[in-house]
Amino acid sequence: TEQAVAVAGGIIGGILLFVLTGITAYLLWKKFCHLLSYEKLTSPAKTTNANAIFQDQSTSEIQLKSTSRTRSVPFIIPPTLRGRDWINLTNEEQVQEDGDPYMTPQDGPRSSFHSLAGAYIVGTINPELYKFPEDKSETEFPEGNIGRLWFSIEYEQESERLLVSLIKVRKLQPPADSCSPFVKIYLLPDERSYLQSKTKRRTLNPQFDENFVFQVSSKMLLQRTLKFLVYHVDKQKKHHLLGQVIFPLKNETLGGRNKLVIWRDLEKENLEPPSEYGDIQFSLSYNDYLGRLTVVVLRARGLKLQEESHAVSVYVKVSLMNHNKFIKSKKTAAVLGSPNPVYNETFSFKADQTELDTASLSLSVLQNIKGEKTHLLGRVVVGPFMYTRGKELEHWNEMISKPKELVKRWHTLCHST
Repeated sequence: TEQAVAVAGGIIGGILLFVLTGITAYLLWKKFCHLLSYEKLTSPAKTTNANAIFQDQSTSEIQLKSTSRTRSVPFIIPPTLRGRDWINLTNEEQVQEDGDPYMTPQDGPRSSFHSLAGAYIVGTINPELYKFPEDKSETEFPEGNIGRLWFSIEYEQESERLLVSLIKVRKLQPPADSCSPFVKIYLLPDERSYLQSKTKRRTLNPQFDENFVFQVSSKMLLQRTLKFLVYHVDKQKKHHLLGQVIFPLKNETLGGRNKLVIWRDLEKENLEPPSEYGDIQFSLSYNDYLGRLTVVVLRARGLKLQEESHAVSVYVKVSLMNHNKFIKSKKTAAVLGSPNPVYNETFSFKADQTELDTASLSLSVLQNIKGEKTHLLGRVVVGPFMYTRGKELEHWNEMISKPKELVKRWHTLCHST
């Protein structure tokens, strides 16, 4: 019995030893095969035969060139091999030398992960994906445009300084062939002092890049308005006004470190002297689909204030009437102490298209002094033939004939109540 057990143990031990020997031999064989495959993969990098380098990729390269619509830029990892010289390839490409790692193949990209004597193309970049969107403010100018002005504004709270950067003007329309423009900058309501840019010689597209500083308290800042006047200097040193930009500050967020870059189209200044009670400029628009009447109160000029001081506030009241019956009214914010206030405020009223023959708008300019009664400075009514004539009727009819379009005009104020 003991002999049988010993024989069985010997047989089992022999089997285990055989199995362990087989496993060890298999693992050594796998490792040896792996080393052989690694040498086969890396060996082509040592050859200088250009045909061998690119032979396997000629088919994919032809397909890439035929289907590519936009020329791509290859994205290349610089070569790591040393002592390589330029090699003329069959398709007129050149392999880059190690001493100049930023040169790229002259003709199109190769397939991903192929080697150019050590420089590996890992992909391509499509330049179309990295183009910035076109700035339409530089290219789209409406019909009748007389110029466009770019500027930026910033307000420093601690020092109470308004920083204005005059950037550029484009597409000026001078009275003569040559143009030497400059810009005057006012901070209304102060029209007695201004800051002036340098004169740019013989250009319709002057680049200024000049900075200006106005000292103004934070309490008064939102009551102020920037005014840019663009002039042309002729050979006799006479100044000709080419256009202006009016920019109220009340609707802008100027606190903190916000720097606003803005562009505005130049407007022609109204050179006619103000009427007896002053004039008001506003725009009208009617949206027939929404049944909405829109009024944009822009500015007034030449107002006859009873007292010119910061205690005097001037505002505009806009009222919608129908059959001389009051419907609704809205009013602008008050502007302090200026006979030429700027508002730029928009109001909308609901008005059915069938009501346009019987509706009218009344715009009243009112002056308010603390502790005193509100005083009417002037008034104008626009509407259909039932209520108006002349410019007021023309403005109303033009609004109806041009739906959804803002129609802007000046109107003379009268003092009737």
